[in-house]
Amino acid sequence: MVYCGRQQKYDLFCVDLATLTMIDDSLSVKKVASIQAHGNHQEDDVYVDHAEYPKSLDDVPQAARDSERIGYDAHWVSETTGDPFVAAAVAATVTSKVGVGTNIAVAFARNPMTVAASASDIHRLSDGRFILGLGTQVKAHITRRFSMPWSHPVARMREFVLAARAIWAHWNDGLPLDFEGEFYRHTLSSPVFMPSPNPHGSPPVFLAGVGKQMTEVAGEVADGFLAHTFTTPQYLRQVTLPALERGRAKRGRDLDDFVVSGVCNVLIDDDHFGRSLAKVKQQIAFYASTPAYRPVLELHGWSDLGEELHRLTVAKRWDSLAEAVDDEVVEAFAVIGTPDSLAQQVADRFGGALDRVTLGIYGEIEPGEREGILNALRAGRHRSR
Repeated sequence: MVYCGRQQKYDLFCVDLATLTMIDDSLSVKKVASIQAHGNHQEDDVYVDHAEYPKSLDDVPQAARDSERIGYDAHWVSETTGDPFVAAAVAATVTSKVGVGTNIAVAFARNPMTVAASASDIHRLSDGRFILGLGTQVKAHITRRFSMPWSHPVARMREFVLAARAIWAHWNDGLPLDFEGEFYRHTLSSPVFMPSPNPHGSPPVFLAGVGKQMTEVAGEVADGFLAHTFTTPQYLRQVTLPALERGRAKRGRDLDDFVVSGVCNVLIDDDHFGRSLAKVKQQIAFYASTPAYRPVLELHGWSDLGEELHRLTVAKRWDSLAEAVDDEVVEAFAVIGTPDSLAQQVADRFGGALDRVTLGIYGEIEPGEREGILNALRAGRHRSR
């Protein structure tokens, strides 16, 4: 039996640590290597991904094909207007090379068994190209949008991942399914409900986070980390990476076999710059108004901005949010330049900190210019930390 209980407010301890270590050892290193195998890459290259936020499932096939044609290394789908697992399955069926992942699927809207099944099926469907990206969302969405329980999100997420790993180990390796935790219990299985072993193994798990404790858990139990869009280079280096290292150290590992993925917002300095700037300011303001993301602002000394934006959202003054974001804040979250200069700016900003970068491009850019940025970023080889 694997029993997980809460030792303190957030820290979980596992009685059968040897079993969990065996499961983790069988999954982590080889899966991280497998997701780096797609495309023509050197070992130290950075991987460049594309994130899609489709308004409709009808938009997914063409977007996924475009990502593969342009040469992105992964095509991420999100949980916004639909089910990300359905979108990921569609993307997998219309492509053959590009990685496909959820960035993110809301873990607490589901349970480990349903997520394990969906993720394993898409990993099989995609011939091993799937990355399971999970996040918590915030309490209001979990309780009022999804009508699901919310408590101890850090401990719950840690147990969620361990439960999914136990389920995959049962299906693929024949280990007994006997997982009992504080939040999840999976002890019933029979041959009729057993899928055949996945020839590609289980998918890599990436966790999203902002706070130190969730980030540390990601380093401990996941294969990779999805840095939030609302992350600055300073926060990434001073807060995120040290927390990931502490998590890895709990399992006797470092970041060498771990993938850190982040987002870089890019504003093209063109005739549409004013419109692009307004969009970026609106996005920054939306996240900055959320108390859960306040640590990023606090690091920069911008706590007052977060409080002001939160008051505006409470008053439902949505149109006033962007006006509160000044140029200094924009420059902390985005790079501004021409297509020729962007690759170097992104490398300067995140060099040595990211293994994968997702570009959020605002403005007009020609297909050839986009491919040039991708190739220049990969050639930069700035993965060493």
